Amino acid sequence: MMFGQFAKSESLRDLIVALEAHWKKLYHLGMGKSVTRSNLAKANEQRNCKIFEEFAYRLITEARSKCTETVFGFKGNVYAFDSTTIDLCLEIFHWAKFRKHKGGIKLHVLYDIEAQIPAFFHITPAGVNDVKAMLGYANFFETKY
Repeated sequence: MMFGQFAKSESLRDLIVALEAHWKKLYHLGMGKSVTRSNLAKANEQRNCKIFEEFAYRLITEARSKCTETVFGFKGNVYAFDSTTIDLCLEIFHWAKFRKHKGGIKLHVLYDIEAQIPAFFHITPAGVNDVKAMLGYANFFETKY
Protein backbone atom coordinates (compact mmCIF):
# COMPACT_ATOMS: atom_id res chain seq x y z
CA MET A 1 0.00 0.00 0.00
CA MET A 2 2.91 2.34 0.69
CA PHE A 3 4.25 1.58 -2.79
CA GLY A 4 0.83 2.59 -4.12
CA GLN A 5 1.05 5.92 -2.31
CA PHE A 6 4.54 6.62 -3.65
CA ALA A 7 3.49 5.55 -7.16
CA LYS A 8 0.44 7.85 -6.90
CA SER A 9 -1.98 5.00 -7.59
CA GLU A 10 -5.58 6.17 -7.63
CA SER A 11 -7.17 2.76 -7.07
CA LEU A 12 -6.37 -0.85 -6.24
CA ARG A 13 -6.51 -1.56 -9.97
CA ASP A 14 -3.78 1.07 -10.58
CA LEU A 15 -1.70 -0.48 -7.82
CA ILE A 16 -2.02 -3.97 -9.34
CA VAL A 17 -0.89 -2.66 -12.74
CA ALA A 18 2.16 -0.99 -11.14
CA LEU A 19 3.01 -4.15 -9.19
CA GLU A 20 2.67 -6.33 -12.28
CA ALA A 21 5.28 -4.15 -13.99
CA HIS A 22 7.70 -5.44 -11.30
CA TRP A 23 6.44 -9.02 -11.24
CA LYS A 24 9.93 -10.53 -10.88
CA LYS A 25 10.40 -8.73 -7.55
CA LEU A 26 7.05 -9.72 -5.98
CA TYR A 27 8.31 -13.08 -4.73
CA HIS A 28 11.27 -11.44 -2.95
CA LEU A 29 8.89 -9.00 -1.27
CA GLY A 30 6.88 -11.90 0.16
CA MET A 31 3.88 -11.41 -2.15
CA GLY A 32 4.10 -14.67 -4.08
CA LYS A 33 3.89 -14.75 -7.86
CA SER A 34 0.98 -12.37 -8.29
CA VAL A 35 -1.26 -9.99 -6.36
CA THR A 36 -5.00 -9.65 -6.91
CA ARG A 37 -7.31 -6.77 -6.18
CA SER A 38 -9.48 -8.93 -3.91
CA ASN A 39 -6.44 -10.03 -1.87
CA LEU A 40 -5.37 -6.41 -1.39
CA ALA A 41 -8.91 -5.41 -0.41
CA LYS A 42 -9.11 -8.23 2.16
CA ALA A 43 -5.70 -7.35 3.56
CA ASN A 44 -6.74 -3.69 3.92
CA GLU A 45 -9.89 -4.65 5.81
CA GLN A 46 -7.85 -6.56 8.37
CA ARG A 47 -4.72 -4.38 8.53
CA ASN A 48 -4.34 -2.03 11.46
CA CYS A 49 -4.06 1.57 10.21
CA LYS A 50 -1.49 2.31 12.93
CA ILE A 51 1.14 0.68 10.69
CA PHE A 52 0.75 3.50 8.17
CA GLU A 53 0.61 6.19 10.86
CA GLU A 54 3.83 4.97 12.44
CA PHE A 55 5.52 4.74 9.05
CA ALA A 56 4.43 8.29 8.18
CA TYR A 57 5.84 9.64 11.43
CA ARG A 58 9.06 7.70 10.83
CA LEU A 59 9.41 9.36 7.40
CA ILE A 60 8.62 12.78 8.89
CA THR A 61 11.26 12.33 11.60
CA GLU A 62 13.83 11.28 9.00
CA ALA A 63 12.99 14.22 6.72
CA ARG A 64 13.06 16.73 9.57
CA SER A 65 16.50 15.53 10.68
CA LYS A 66 17.86 16.12 7.17
CA CYS A 67 16.12 19.42 6.38
CA THR A 68 16.36 21.43 9.59
CA GLU A 69 18.14 24.78 9.33
CA THR A 70 18.64 27.27 12.10
CA VAL A 71 16.56 30.22 10.96
CA PHE A 72 15.89 32.11 14.18
CA GLY A 73 18.95 31.17 16.24
CA PHE A 74 16.96 29.49 19.02
CA LYS A 75 18.25 26.30 20.64
CA GLY A 76 14.87 24.56 20.35
CA ASN A 77 12.52 24.09 17.43
CA VAL A 78 10.08 26.75 16.21
CA TYR A 79 6.57 25.56 15.37
CA ALA A 80 3.42 27.02 13.86
CA PHE A 81 0.03 25.53 14.63
CA ASP A 82 -2.89 25.70 12.23
CA SER A 83 -6.00 23.81 11.25
CA THR A 84 -8.33 23.70 8.31
CA THR A 85 -11.84 22.36 7.93
CA ILE A 86 -12.41 20.03 5.01
CA ASP A 87 -16.02 20.00 3.81
CA LEU A 88 -17.53 16.59 3.10
CA CYS A 89 -20.81 15.65 1.47
CA LEU A 90 -23.21 14.35 4.13
CA GLU A 91 -24.92 12.04 1.63
CA ILE A 92 -21.69 10.08 1.24
CA PHE A 93 -19.95 10.71 4.58
CA HIS A 94 -22.90 10.50 6.98
CA TRP A 95 -20.49 9.94 9.90
CA ALA A 96 -18.96 13.41 9.40
CA LYS A 97 -21.98 15.48 10.46
CA PHE A 98 -20.83 18.96 11.41
CA ARG A 99 -23.94 21.12 11.20
CA LYS A 100 -27.53 20.46 10.20
CA HIS A 101 -26.79 20.26 6.47
CA LYS A 102 -23.00 20.25 6.47
CA GLY A 103 -20.38 17.55 6.93
CA GLY A 104 -16.69 17.87 7.50
CA ILE A 105 -13.50 16.98 9.29
CA LYS A 106 -10.73 19.17 10.64
CA LEU A 107 -7.04 18.69 9.92
CA HIS A 108 -4.78 20.06 12.66
CA VAL A 109 -1.11 20.51 11.77
CA LEU A 110 1.94 21.39 13.84
CA TYR A 111 4.43 22.77 11.32
CA ASP A 112 8.18 22.80 11.98
CA ILE A 113 9.15 26.17 10.53
CA GLU A 114 12.88 25.52 10.35
CA ALA A 115 12.55 22.12 8.62
CA GLN A 116 9.52 23.30 6.60
CA ILE A 117 7.83 19.95 7.27
CA PRO A 118 4.78 19.10 9.38
CA ALA A 119 5.89 17.62 12.68
CA PHE A 120 2.47 16.31 13.65
CA PHE A 121 -0.98 16.11 12.14
CA HIS A 122 -4.29 14.97 13.50
CA ILE A 123 -7.72 14.55 11.95
CA THR A 124 -10.75 15.24 14.14
CA PRO A 125 -14.45 15.90 13.70
CA ALA A 126 -14.96 19.39 12.28
CA GLY A 127 -16.36 20.78 15.54
CA VAL A 128 -13.22 20.09 17.61
CA ASN A 129 -11.68 23.29 18.92
CA ASP A 130 -8.00 23.97 18.20
CA VAL A 131 -7.22 24.20 21.92
CA LYS A 132 -8.40 20.60 22.42
CA ALA A 133 -6.29 19.48 19.49
CA MET A 134 -3.25 21.26 20.94
CA LEU A 135 -3.64 19.21 24.11
CA GLY A 136 -3.33 16.13 21.91
CA TYR A 137 -0.07 17.54 20.51
CA ALA A 138 1.26 18.08 24.03
CA ASN A 139 0.50 14.46 24.92
CA PHE A 140 2.09 13.30 21.65
CA PHE A 141 5.33 15.15 22.27
CA GLU A 142 5.57 13.94 25.87
CA THR A 143 5.51 10.34 24.64
CA LYS A 144 7.57 10.71 21.43
CA TYR A 145 10.29 13.20 22.32
